[in-house]
Amino acid sequence: MASFSSEDQAVLQAMLRQLFQSVKEKITGAPSLECAEEILLHLEETDENFHNYEFVKYLRQHIGNTLGSMIEEEMEKCTSDQNQGEECGYDTVVQQVTKRTQESKEYKEMMHYLKNIMIAVVESMINKFEEDETRNQERQKKIQKEKSRSYRTDNCSDSDSSFNQSYKFCQGKLQLILDQLDPGQPKEDRILKFCAQTFSLSPLHMTKEVYTSLAKYLESYFLSRENHIPTLSAGVDITNPNMTRLLKKVRLLNEYQKEAPSFWIRHPEKYMEEIVESTLSLLTVKHDQSHVVSQKILDPIYFFALVDTKAVWFKKWMHAHYSRTTVLRLLEKKYKSLITTAIQQCVQYFELCKTRKAEETLGHSKHCRKKQKTFYYLGQELQYIYFIHSLCLLGRLLIYKQGRKLFPIKLKNKKGLVSLVDLIVLFIQLIYYSPSCPKMTSATHAENYSPASMVTEVLWILCDQKECAVECLYNNIVIETLLQPIHNLMKGTEASPNCSETALIHIAGILARIASVEEGLILLLYGANMNSSQESSTGAHIIAQFSKKLLDEDISIFSGSQMLPVVKGAFISVCRQIYSTCEGLQVLITYNLHESIAKAWKKTSLLSERIPTPVEGSDSVSSVSQESQNIMAWGDNLLDDLLHFAATPKGLLLLQRTGAINECMTFMFNRYAKKLQVNRHKKFGYGVLVTQVASTAAGGVALKKSGFINELITELWSNLEYGRDDVRVTHPRTTPVDPIDRSCQKSFLALVNLLSYPAIYELIRNQDLPNKTEYSLREVPTCVIDIIDRLIILNSEAKIRSLFNYEQSHIFGLRLLSVICCDLDTLLLLEAQYQVSEMLLNAQEENILETSESNRDFIIDGLSVERNHVLVRINLVGGPLERILPPRILEKSDNPYPWPMFSSYPLPNCYLSDITRNAGIKQEMGPKNKNTIFCVSGAMQRSVNNDLGKLLLCLKISDKQTEWIVNCRRQFCKMMKAKPDIISGEALVELLEKFVLHLTESPSECYFPSVEYTATDANVKNESLSSVQQLGIKMTVRYGKFLNLLKDGAENDLTLVLKHCERFLKQQQTSVKSSLLYLQGNYTGHDWFVSSLFMIMLGDKEKTFQFLRQFSRLLTSAFLWLPRLHISSYLPIDTVDSGIHPVYFCSTHHIEMLLKAELPLVFSAFHMSGFAPSQICLQWITQCFWNYLDWIEICHYIATCVFLGPDYQVYICIAIFKHLQQDILQHTQTQDLQVFLKEEALHGFRVSEYFEYMEILEQNYRTVLLRDMRNIRLQST
Repeated sequence: MASFSSEDQAVLQAMLRQLFQSVKEKITGAPSLECAEEILLHLEETDENFHNYEFVKYLRQHIGNTLGSMIEEEMEKCTSDQNQGEECGYDTVVQQVTKRTQESKEYKEMMHYLKNIMIAVVESMINKFEEDETRNQERQKKIQKEKSRSYRTDNCSDSDSSFNQSYKFCQGKLQLILDQLDPGQPKEDRILKFCAQTFSLSPLHMTKEVYTSLAKYLESYFLSRENHIPTLSAGVDITNPNMTRLLKKVRLLNEYQKEAPSFWIRHPEKYMEEIVESTLSLLTVKHDQSHVVSQKILDPIYFFALVDTKAVWFKKWMHAHYSRTTVLRLLEKKYKSLITTAIQQCVQYFELCKTRKAEETLGHSKHCRKKQKTFYYLGQELQYIYFIHSLCLLGRLLIYKQGRKLFPIKLKNKKGLVSLVDLIVLFIQLIYYSPSCPKMTSATHAENYSPASMVTEVLWILCDQKECAVECLYNNIVIETLLQPIHNLMKGTEASPNCSETALIHIAGILARIASVEEGLILLLYGANMNSSQESSTGAHIIAQFSKKLLDEDISIFSGSQMLPVVKGAFISVCRQIYSTCEGLQVLITYNLHESIAKAWKKTSLLSERIPTPVEGSDSVSSVSQESQNIMAWGDNLLDDLLHFAATPKGLLLLQRTGAINECMTFMFNRYAKKLQVNRHKKFGYGVLVTQVASTAAGGVALKKSGFINELITELWSNLEYGRDDVRVTHPRTTPVDPIDRSCQKSFLALVNLLSYPAIYELIRNQDLPNKTEYSLREVPTCVIDIIDRLIILNSEAKIRSLFNYEQSHIFGLRLLSVICCDLDTLLLLEAQYQVSEMLLNAQEENILETSESNRDFIIDGLSVERNHVLVRINLVGGPLERILPPRILEKSDNPYPWPMFSSYPLPNCYLSDITRNAGIKQEMGPKNKNTIFCVSGAMQRSVNNDLGKLLLCLKISDKQTEWIVNCRRQFCKMMKAKPDIISGEALVELLEKFVLHLTESPSECYFPSVEYTATDANVKNESLSSVQQLGIKMTVRYGKFLNLLKDGAENDLTLVLKHCERFLKQQQTSVKSSLLYLQGNYTGHDWFVSSLFMIMLGDKEKTFQFLRQFSRLLTSAFLWLPRLHISSYLPIDTVDSGIHPVYFCSTHHIEMLLKAELPLVFSAFHMSGFAPSQICLQWITQCFWNYLDWIEICHYIATCVFLGPDYQVYICIAIFKHLQQDILQHTQTQDLQVFLKEEALHGFRVSEYFEYMEILEQNYRTVLLRDMRNIRLQST
């Protein structure tokens, strides 16, 4: 390195001075040294002249001269590496060159050189600065001695040496403040103004001294007997000059208290501690209380309450952990009396409310209003203001764990200690006993400071803090206190001497908050002791009884009151929080709240129709208008209450029974269109409600009538066809393009939620596609048929030309088709009406490039890849190990898409699983050995035969029906756990036949009566099946032959079985007059259970139908065999009219209830995704898990439910969700949970592996589930 001369040093000093001079203002304005360093480190980002500074130019030139050649060499190396095939982006090259440079010897030598020369330059500058500073200090000392006397004023401040030390650093500012003071003002006013100016212009270390001095001064002021502090009985006249001056001092402290938390974290903790301690010391000042209460001298806390009634200062101090820790520590060690007096004040106010009569309250109210005009506070008003301050302070204290640890607290003249629960009970009693009309200056002001409103606000905040709520609110004592007046009202007595409608509304608001949280809901439903036998006395029952009495107008106390509808609405809102959950509805269902709410809504609708039209100029216009608004608001409130029944499957059944589902959907759509929240206590949107409703036929029709579907499709089209195409793409994906654009994702998922089979059947059944010869570019689809016509079945040039983004829009439609066709009934419906597979094959044929007469290649693009995937998916049936679906993305290789495309059937063999085809050989052993389907060794064969022999032996013993059923089930469970693969083939056939036969011989096991059936094959041969059934038969036979379970002729046999089943079930059906297509005629979907059983019976039609006749008498048939109860005479007529199957309103209802209890993360994931577990479970169960489980697992699902009971249908679904938990959580984050659950098979799931888990579920829930399942025939579920 070159030598560094004195001239070079002088030049560098000049450069540094220029730099510091330019950034002087930024550095001096920094609150700390660390901040100044941060400013210098980020100077290049904040200073536009950074590169013009001479010092910066010097550094750049020095780095270039020293390291420039080396950096160029490294850049050339990276470039050559890139040319040789190593892919490196620009950022990667920069990182590599930077790393190598920093590790080089030249770089380290350069840094060492720069460090040395800069140390020398800076030390020289510091020495020169110290010399200059010494001379300046000597000069300042002389000036200070001459002027010190003129700045001193006797007793102007209580500042100590620390304040005087800070004085010299702010001399200019303080001098300015002193110069601005008016000499003509009283000395005390000048001091106050000086303090105020100092707070606003001085740094914290100085304002702290001023604050603590002023606090100590006020402390001594209140303790001094020479000052005339008013007594409580005398009150406070704020026009009195002494009181005005005192309040100004208190207000000045309070303003600083509220501002200090915004900046004290930047300074040492001792400053904050001194401020906090001086404040608490002042607030805990107490006078000698030996005199009577009426002559009590006002303490400082009263004056602080006057200037800061809601204790905002304490709220801000408790907000940050930094200051909260100090405040709570000091309260615990030295100043606990502040908390004690606050509680004492609340107790005194409560006792005053209890003893005060109504006339006195009214008189006091009038007196207060008169006095307020004269700016005079009576003693009672001061007590009330102090009570509000104490209430807010205590409420804020309870939020925090360390604050709650201060309890219990001992009060003077009180026996025992005040616990957290005691304090909450006191607050609740204040709501009931406090005056109903607040005593303030205006209606708005009064509402904010009314005792009940203030207490309610505090309790709401506590409810929102989970840990705090559990500790303070969620216990029987608090709930009983909340509900005590309701008990009294239902008994016909007044709730309390001063209990009003307003108080009840506040209580209902608190109960609604409690019910909106899981822990609070459980407490209301079951009480603190969930095993208690007195379930009818829990909070939920009392609230429901009271709400029902209010709705039925069975309570006379508030009759005629204008507030009565608000009281009703408030308590129904609490019930809504409860019955919108599965477990809550189970508890409240006996009260038939849906009927009472619907009755009230219909009555309100009639009233709104009878309101006369106001005549212009009439005096009654305003009153009629107000009455009309009130009635309409009440009607909307009731509709909202009814709507929330749709949050659960069983609740949706109750809603449809009321006949108000269309109006509820219209109401929901209006709120949705206005972007209004579903519920103030709900965190997520309308997704779950829409999914639940769309899972039923009537719900799909209601959504269409409301305009919801029209709006959804219009919004989709706008985003899909007219959306922005200039979105920046940083890393474009390989073809095919991303099928769902981000702007369309929400609409796509909404359509997936909407298009369940019952809904889509109502929306498209018997409707032809438009297939127009020409489509206008402005022609926007408005219904599901239009979406199918314009996005899915693009079979004409006119449709293609009508799209702005043909490829993206068609891929969107194909993706939608792929998802909705995972429901096999939907697939068969679309195939029957629109021949979708033929359309896709034709499109693939058109995508062939003929390179020569003998060589035809498919053009591989986004559409052909997507069509190929959909074609395989809709034509090949099988579980995760039985079929292979081609991927939708291309591979990075010479052959980007190795999967063969096709334009005609059959499918290429590569999509058929080799495992399953080989396994088919094992099934052929059935006739030779009925006890196994595997080629096993002799020893293992004997073991298998022994296990099956034990189970078959159980079936022969029937002396004691209950005992043999238990034995059979125990042996079945043992086999499923140890050797589940035995339960298949001929062995499974024999087990099912014998077990069901024995069950039907026991009257106690038969749920349905025996039905005589004499039809023969000849009688049913000429009957016709629906096109959906016929296509389902072809699919079943294709699947059965693939598994080597069915032979030629199976199609005719299955057709006969299905015809017999339709006739057999028709004998047990009732006539229904309904506009729903779903209820007109036979079951609308394919009978997947009968098809599965036909395959289990290896295509034997006699065995299959004989088994079905016997099985139809068991309760399990209602839940496994869905057509069994289609418009069945065994169901209540209102259930039949609803079109909702017991699998939905019973099985899936309990699946959701158990899912919330057993797998809360999964349940929350569904709600966050706006998707209901009931819909996917209904789809799984309806098609007997076809395409989701392998055949052996489908057999185990059916066998498990037959042997162990219909409740195992619920447990198996819960086990599946447990198996999928991690996948569900992951796809919730990627926002495609619906698509994942519908498209993906259940990889790795085996029924046998979850038997122990399901047995635990059985122990916990069987009683409730079976009771509910047996009640499906009752009029009121």
